[in-house]
Amino acid sequence: MLPTPDTSHVAYERIYEPAEDSFLLLDTLSSTAETEFLQSRFGDSYAPLVLEVGPGSGVVIAFVNTHAKVIFGSQGVLTAAVDVNGYACEATGETVKKAASENAATYGEFLGAFQGDLVTSVKDGSVDVLIFNPPYVPTPELPKQPGEADLPNPATKPTFDDDSYMLSLSYAGGKDGMETTDRLINSLPQVLSRKGCAYILLCAQNKPEEVKERIRAFGEAWNVATVGSSGKKAGWESLQIIRIWVE
Repeated sequence: MLPTPDTSHVAYERIYEPAEDSFLLLDTLSSTAETEFLQSRFGDSYAPLVLEVGPGSGVVIAFVNTHAKVIFGSQGVLTAAVDVNGYACEATGETVKKAASENAATYGEFLGAFQGDLVTSVKDGSVDVLIFNPPYVPTPELPKQPGEADLPNPATKPTFDDDSYMLSLSYAGGKDGMETTDRLINSLPQVLSRKGCAYILLCAQNKPEEVKERIRAFGEAWNVATVGSSGKKAGWESLQIIRIWVE
């Protein structure tokens, strides 16, 4: 098993703490089936761009960056992250830096963690591998999507309300827990490269089979499959990772 990046520096009162969903992503991305898929898709001569949307603590993108040579068969991998939470962006940068310093022989090139709303600031057709552990918990309503005035300045001490708001953005998914995830899925035809693929985490109440059918409706070239599962019932929160790709 590949080492998990250290996140002991992260302020969990305002940043999502790594949990079962995070570790399922790590296990899936480093599985034999997925490393074979990624290595055959990109090869040694191609430098894929891996973008994590909503990295939180940075544990997933740090893992991918740190173990780039194992996962992709090459250190020629570019990684980046985007999050609406400025504190998460700072934490992610630190997590990646610490993990890379301990694994000099295997890490890729981290471009940074940037503050933004999903992939609205990402160039069309630029992402080769997109990773998303979304706010998937069904809630009566979605938290207000932050404008610039709503985002606390990471240079200042946050209030309790700031912390609560930042955390709600990391878990509250609105109707069926899918309102934010649907926005991201609808952007995939624009943001993914010709070789692009996406890994998205879903829970049982997100109605995964219906999600898959919507993705297949993009066109004949679009494929989706479950490539990771929690393998047990955790109340209603039974988790799975779907891989989306075009052929």
